[in-house]
Amino acid sequence: MAEFVVIRLGRDHDQMVEWVIADDNGTRRSQPLKGSLNDASAQVQGRPVIVLLPATETLTTTVDMPIRSGARLNATLPYALEEQVASDVETMHFAAGDKRESGLRPVAAVAKAKLDNWLAQLEEAEILPWKMVPENYGLARIPGTLSILIDDGCVMFNDGADVEFVMQDVNPSDALAAAGWLKDRHDDAPAEPSGHLIVYCGAADEERLSHDWIALRHELHSVDINLLPDGALSRLAVTVASGHGVNLLQGKYGPKADYGSWLRPWKKTAALLLGLVIVGFAGKGVDYYRLTKLETELRDQFTQEFRQIRPGDTGEVLDPVGAVNSIKRSLGAGIASPIFLQTLRELSNAMAQNSNASIEAISYRAGIIDVRVSSADVETVGNIQKAIGASGQFIASIQSTDRVADRINSRIQIREAGS
Repeated sequence: MAEFVVIRLGRDHDQMVEWVIADDNGTRRSQPLKGSLNDASAQVQGRPVIVLLPATETLTTTVDMPIRSGARLNATLPYALEEQVASDVETMHFAAGDKRESGLRPVAAVAKAKLDNWLAQLEEAEILPWKMVPENYGLARIPGTLSILIDDGCVMFNDGADVEFVMQDVNPSDALAAAGWLKDRHDDAPAEPSGHLIVYCGAADEERLSHDWIALRHELHSVDINLLPDGALSRLAVTVASGHGVNLLQGKYGPKADYGSWLRPWKKTAALLLGLVIVGFAGKGVDYYRLTKLETELRDQFTQEFRQIRPGDTGEVLDPVGAVNSIKRSLGAGIASPIFLQTLRELSNAMAQNSNASIEAISYRAGIIDVRVSSADVETVGNIQKAIGASGQFIASIQSTDRVADRINSRIQIREAGS
C-alpha cells in the first residue's frame, strides 16, 4: 500500500492550498488541512505528491486515435483537439491517458504558462510533484450513473462513461440540460444513461439548490445527495490516489533523470523510518499479550457477524483473524470493538435487504470498514448505502464502481457518523 500527499491548488495565485493524505486503496489517511505550499511541504515527509489543478483552468476530453502512445501520440494530440481549444495550440500542453473500455482515450490540456507558473510555485516550496492531475478526474466515474460535484460555484460532471465537463456558476439542472441529459421522461425516449444521479456538495449548496433537487427528481429515476462535511478535497483525493486521471507531467514536463533531486526529500524520512522501526519492535513485546487476548475475544463474535452477512456460505471469503490483525495494526489498545461489531450488524441488515448483492471482501482499519460488493445494478449499491446510513449512526460512501461482465463491483466505506 502506497500513501500520497494530495495537494489541491487554489484558482488564484495567492489563495491557500488544501492537502490530505490518501492511499492507493482509495482510503483517506488524514484530515484535510489548509495553508500555504510551505505548510504542505512540511507534511510530505518522503511521500509522493499528487497535485490537483483547478478544473476551471484545464480542459479534459476524450479522443479516438489509433496511435497507441509515445512521441507520435503527443505530437498528434494538439491538432486532434484544435477545434476544442480556444487558444493557440502551440501555447497549450497536452497529455493522454490509457484507453478506456470504449476505446476512447482521455486527454487533458492546460496552458503552458499556467503549468510553468504552478511548477515554479511548487519548486519554491521544495515540492517535487509525482503527478499533476485536473481535479475533476477526482469525481469517480460510475457506469450507468450521472455524477456531479459542486464546489465553490464550480460544477463538475461525468456520465459514468466518456462524457465529462466543468461549468461555472450554473445550477446542476442547467448543466445537465446543456449537455442533453435531461429529456422528457413522459415519452418513449430511451433512458440512457440510467437516470440515476449522484451529487456531492456542501450543506449550503444542498439548501441553496433545494428547488433544483425537486425538479431533478421529477426528471430522473433517482437523485442521491452526498454531503461533503470536510469539503471536496477528500472525495477528489481518494479517487486520484487510486490511479485515476490523466497525469499532465508528460513529454517535456515528464520526470527527468535527476535522481539526486528525487532522493533528497527521502533522506529525513529514511532516518525517521529507521527510528520508528526500532521503537515499533521494542513496543511489540509490551502489546503482544494484550492484543492476542483481544484477538481471541473477537474471533468468535466476528465470525458470527460475518455469517449473518453471508448466510449459508461455507466458504471463507474473509479470514477473521486477518481482519483482527488489521485492527491491531491500526488501533492497538484504542480499539472500540462494540462500534466495530455494530457496524457489521448495520452492514448485515443492509445486505439482507438487497438479496441480489454479495460481499466479496471486507477489511477494517483506523475506524473504517472497507467493503467490496458485487451487485446486479448500480441502484442496489445506492440502496445498500442508504440502508447502512438509515439509523444515522454510520455514514456509508461509495468509493468506486465498475462493471465487470453483467455485475457491478463496488467499494463502499463505512465509518461512524461524526468520526
